[in-house]
Amino acid sequence: MNEMSPIDSLKGIGEKTRAVFERAGISDIGDLLHDYPRGYESYEPIMPLGEIYDKNAGAFYGEIVSPLNLRRVRRLTVVTGVIRDGTGTIQVTWFNMPYLKSSLVSGSRYVFRGKIVRKRQQMFLEQPAVFRMEEYEKLRGRLQPVYPLSEGLTTKMLQKAIRQALDEAELEKEYLPEEIRHKYNLAEYNYAIEEIHFPKDDHSMRLARHRLVFDEFLLFILAVRNLKEGREKIRPSFLLEKKEEIPKIIESLPFTLTGAQQKVWKELEADLTSSEVTARLIQGDVGSGKTILAELALFLAAENGCQGAIMVPTEVLARQHYESITSLVESLGLPYRTELLTGSMTGKQKRLACERIENQEVDIIVGTHALIQEKVHYKKLAVVITDEQHRFGVRQREALSQKGSMPHTIVMSATPIPRTLAVILYGDLDISIVNELPANRLPIKNCVVDTSYREKAYTFIKRQVEEGRQAYVICPMVEESEAMEAENVIEYSARLRERLPAFIQVEYLHGKMKPKEKNEIMERFLKNEIQVLVSTTVVEVGVNVPNATVMMIENAERFGLAQLHQLRGRVGRGGFQSYCILMYGNDGKKTKERLGILNRSNDGFYIAEEDLKLRGPGDLFGIRQSGILDFKLGDIFQDAAILKEASDTAAFIMEKSDKFLSKDSPLFKKMMKSTHLEDGMLNL
Repeated sequence: MNEMSPIDSLKGIGEKTRAVFERAGISDIGDLLHDYPRGYESYEPIMPLGEIYDKNAGAFYGEIVSPLNLRRVRRLTVVTGVIRDGTGTIQVTWFNMPYLKSSLVSGSRYVFRGKIVRKRQQMFLEQPAVFRMEEYEKLRGRLQPVYPLSEGLTTKMLQKAIRQALDEAELEKEYLPEEIRHKYNLAEYNYAIEEIHFPKDDHSMRLARHRLVFDEFLLFILAVRNLKEGREKIRPSFLLEKKEEIPKIIESLPFTLTGAQQKVWKELEADLTSSEVTARLIQGDVGSGKTILAELALFLAAENGCQGAIMVPTEVLARQHYESITSLVESLGLPYRTELLTGSMTGKQKRLACERIENQEVDIIVGTHALIQEKVHYKKLAVVITDEQHRFGVRQREALSQKGSMPHTIVMSATPIPRTLAVILYGDLDISIVNELPANRLPIKNCVVDTSYREKAYTFIKRQVEEGRQAYVICPMVEESEAMEAENVIEYSARLRERLPAFIQVEYLHGKMKPKEKNEIMERFLKNEIQVLVSTTVVEVGVNVPNATVMMIENAERFGLAQLHQLRGRVGRGGFQSYCILMYGNDGKKTKERLGILNRSNDGFYIAEEDLKLRGPGDLFGIRQSGILDFKLGDIFQDAAILKEASDTAAFIMEKSDKFLSKDSPLFKKMMKSTHLEDGMLNL
């Protein structure tokens, strides 16, 4: 058995259990071993309930006073009861755990571990974990991994499968040269895999994590630099010339380009009309006007009798780009022909679209991953653009380029990253920054509040909806999972429907939904058929909804500042005053300090730099920057020092590529198997 072996090669995993693992994205042993914990729990001593009142969270040994009650509220099951010990009594609530009514016996004593929630002057223990005393004592003093779970998959199932795989699978050959491991004090690979899942102590866990994060960064950077080496000094197949029509188009626009847009367009135009194939990143804050720059590049290709294509991560966004380009072409009376190509089109629609593309009956093609399918052939593809670059893997971005014959490549990102990190992450690209917002943008009004403000926030959202506006509410998780206190979209949506009037349509959205479901929800939100959208960070790369004016983010302390800024950028896109409510559950000085930066500034680049300064070597798993190149374990802000080590190592390896990157070397084979190359950075 090795990392390529299917998951059902493990004992006890039959057809049904295999399906549960596959739903979580685990189909082979490699997927299982690289399904890393997203944090660790350290179980505290049992204390009296009276002390937990003061601390708001903890574990106590209590008795269930009477049989538990079970009721249903729409799609939600709620189990309630009363627990006491010698120091106090408290009401307890569990959501969507109906089996507890029969499994927890009245008069019996258990260890209850959870958080106290205050509602309407009363205290509740909400969603506590329950243990027998002997079970809890076994957990004490050890780091317990916390995994991202999906329906049907439990921590116990995962740990049992991982333990068996580690015991029975062949050891992976160490692929990092000894001199590199020694220089950066990197643990051996197999040791790191074992300790990330079953750490002996905090030190072992940190050693393991350092090694695995280093590997993620190194393999990604090597792949990126390999691309650049292969592309340098190549002549484009279709030489583009400057055209008089482009300045006329710019003059005819219903708005004036900002100084930053004009500067970046000059850089782009110089690239596109040069005699070498170019690859450029346009990095700009949300709403800074990158889209018009992409459209001008596509128009330049069309003016030269060539084709241009733009690839975006979602169908809804593709449709919005297509409509934007078509509308602009029609309003300016331009002769360019446009085409939309997405995965949900019928077979006949796709076939006809592909014929028009191949016969060059269209000049500008907009689409999703469908643009890089085998059946799509371009006639004279001179410019390719990927929007929201971090949502595509290196190979996906390159696959679109390879559809043409050496086209120019432009990639766009609305995620502000400090230049020091951007140079490493986008090492194959020249970088342009659009760092100026259009003058007519109303600044978003921000407030940073604790959970006591929640009812006022709901009232504010209600008023905004009554005025015809819409709102986002962001939660960090999809479903309630073990040992987590964060809000989650499914239960939160049910509770919010109870709190808001019936005329307000509340729906939820998350990344585990099927693409068709996500598209339908976003289309309905765009049409204002949904007034409040409860979502995970999947909306971070979303459609332009000018009518949305409120962004409320629960558990704001669980996100990195740059990602919070990205989410905030979903509102303020129309002519209405917009608002961002950052609600934190962790009442600490550091939390307020961090979130206060967002309160003071709407400048994404300033926020990204401040985020980088604030992130220290402390809480390795606490605040993730998951919107930016979503590595499985690494975080470019938290792990900036490791990123620099990996960058230096990549330069060393590339310099001595004959020694380290021969076709038969373990490092080369590992690089070619890297998930960052084979797949997208996110499975949306």
